[in-house]
Amino acid sequence: MRPTDIDPSERPIVLIWELTQACDLACKHCRAEAEDLRHPDELTTAEGKQLLADASEFGDEQLVVLSGGDPLYRDDVTELVEYGTDQGLRMTLTPSGTASLTPERIEALASAGLRRMAVSLDGPDAESHDEFRQEAGSFEQTIAAARTAREKGLPLQVNTTVCAETVDELPAIRDLVADLGAVLWSVFFLVPIGRGTVLDPISPERAEDVMEWLAGVQRDADFGIKTTEAPHYRRVALQRRQDGAGGRPPMGQQRHSSSGDRSTGITAGNGFAFVSHTGEVFPSGFLPQSAGNVRETSVVDIYRNGDLFERLRDPDELSGKCGACEFRFVCGGSRSRAFATTGDPMASDPLCAYVPEGYDGALPDGAPETAD
Repeated sequence: MRPTDIDPSERPIVLIWELTQACDLACKHCRAEAEDLRHPDELTTAEGKQLLADASEFGDEQLVVLSGGDPLYRDDVTELVEYGTDQGLRMTLTPSGTASLTPERIEALASAGLRRMAVSLDGPDAESHDEFRQEAGSFEQTIAAARTAREKGLPLQVNTTVCAETVDELPAIRDLVADLGAVLWSVFFLVPIGRGTVLDPISPERAEDVMEWLAGVQRDADFGIKTTEAPHYRRVALQRRQDGAGGRPPMGQQRHSSSGDRSTGITAGNGFAFVSHTGEVFPSGFLPQSAGNVRETSVVDIYRNGDLFERLRDPDELSGKCGACEFRFVCGGSRSRAFATTGDPMASDPLCAYVPEGYDGALPDGAPETAD
């Protein structure tokens, strides 16, 4: 099923289950502030299977991402992949680049029905990546696992964090993504949460330039590109299409208030849901406000009927310049970043450089004072 065929008020395009927060890495950006101990109140195998059975009620081919921490810290991952596959779910995995990611485990996961594996690369070489991941050898292990996945016929996704420390490496990482034969490059724009609060984000203007560059890469690349916690990439891409010549039109001159493109995008709570290791259901792992727990209520009911989720799916609930923006139906801003920086998930996204024409209200910290 294509994302454009999904009604995000009825089902998420992406459902993430954080199997555990345990991990051998100490990555600088880690939302979970992972450590090498498992939480005693993690969902059990039986509870996890119930979660997957419930998730199948969203409909055929519901995408489920098993994440962490490092999901391979649990010895039931292959069993869960096989069970989810039997339930009609599209099971995918985001393991950490550690010694646990052996060819044998990858082969077992592929045989169990895994549909895609995602690895993280935050530098194009061992020096930069291992420094960011705080673990010597992580780059080498990640590259080896990526190549093994391809050998086993398992589609590969590469995830990359964008912050001041990594932004200059993006062209070289792009080349590595192509060399690995990945089907998708997921580019995550830093949200200041967990250990990520000590990292420096890029400026809104630099983010705009990066998104312009990504749109150009997408035009020529053999792999897809998606942004995480940067939905204004869709605005940038739309402006490029409207301009026709590929350049960016003057900000504020384009208006797009149709919801026709809305189902193609994902924001926290709107096409996206996150189940924590203890069963709490969040709109996103980067927006840790619980709407309920799967031990008590089906994830389907929480997603469809939870007050927080319903509010996040209503663009008229947005405030500030996001609420006034004509692109709010195709973008909507990062609700996670708004929450992390203001405590209000409906506030403006401070990473966005765009100012709607005629808007004279308050601007989030970091936004330009006037439109270009």
